[in-house]
Amino acid sequence: MALFRIENNDQLENIKEQPFKLEREIQSLTENNLKGIFGLEFVKSEFSLNNFRIDSLAFDRDARSFVIIEYKRDKNFSVIDQGYAYLSLMLNNKADFILEFNENSSETLRRNDIDWSQSRVIFISPSFTTYQKEAINFKDLPIELWEIKRYNNRTVNYNQIKTSGAQESVKTISREDKTIEKVTKEIKVYTENDHINNGNTETQELYEKLKDGILNLDDNISFHAKKQTIGFKIEESIFLDVVILAKSLKMYLNLKSGELQDEKDIARDVSNVGHWGNGSYEIKMHDTENIEYILSLIKQSLKLNKNNVG
Repeated sequence: MALFRIENNDQLENIKEQPFKLEREIQSLTENNLKGIFGLEFVKSEFSLNNFRIDSLAFDRDARSFVIIEYKRDKNFSVIDQGYAYLSLMLNNKADFILEFNENSSETLRRNDIDWSQSRVIFISPSFTTYQKEAINFKDLPIELWEIKRYNNRTVNYNQIKTSGAQESVKTISREDKTIEKVTKEIKVYTENDHINNGNTETQELYEKLKDGILNLDDNISFHAKKQTIGFKIEESIFLDVVILAKSLKMYLNLKSGELQDEKDIARDVSNVGHWGNGSYEIKMHDTENIEYILSLIKQSLKLNKNNVG
């Protein structure tokens, strides 16, 4: 798709792609902006272990898991084979990954602090082949493909290659590959349906109405399933976590204590209580009676987190 810049007198000037000459350019740009692009914390560049060299090691604070990032300019590689090789390396050398984090952070992690089941690999490249894009068409693949484009107006775009309504599980091919089989037993990719199935018919319908209302608040909202919650994001900042229970919904607003204006006092401050989601406020929802008011509370979290992103 052609891009244009509006000049004087409504004249359009074509914005041309400015290709990357080196993988290192992509790596440097990404590592310096991991938080803004992916919501991740940078751990280590060029992490070497057992004859493998990981381009970038990152940590997902929300999922409490490590993320391996690889950069590619050539197209001659298998995303499945390489992705699972890196995940196998991680699962077989957990202590080394924790040590690397501890040596590069003011925080100290222990093995039990990590949710290894949420580990994943991200490949970043200017383009992927049709074969590579089709290779990730599984509903539970812990591998992501992101295309990066740079333009001559100093603009960069990261675009995730989405699976086209994948229904098949990667487990169908794990029997043919021992590495995939071993990794698949420990790593679990959660879907929205995994959470929806926790509720009854009424709760499922309630969630769908709530989701529709949330997505209508801003065109840039997305959501993804995590182990315990469904996280709703603006850019890469989670502003709401939803838990689907058998007879109700629980929501966690990513706001600090004192930041929420709640005239009806329906949100509970859980800042001193253990809970799954982000933020200090919990809302329980049993029906649609207060849905518009609840959406107004959610909008407060959305607005604040959107401003923080900007």
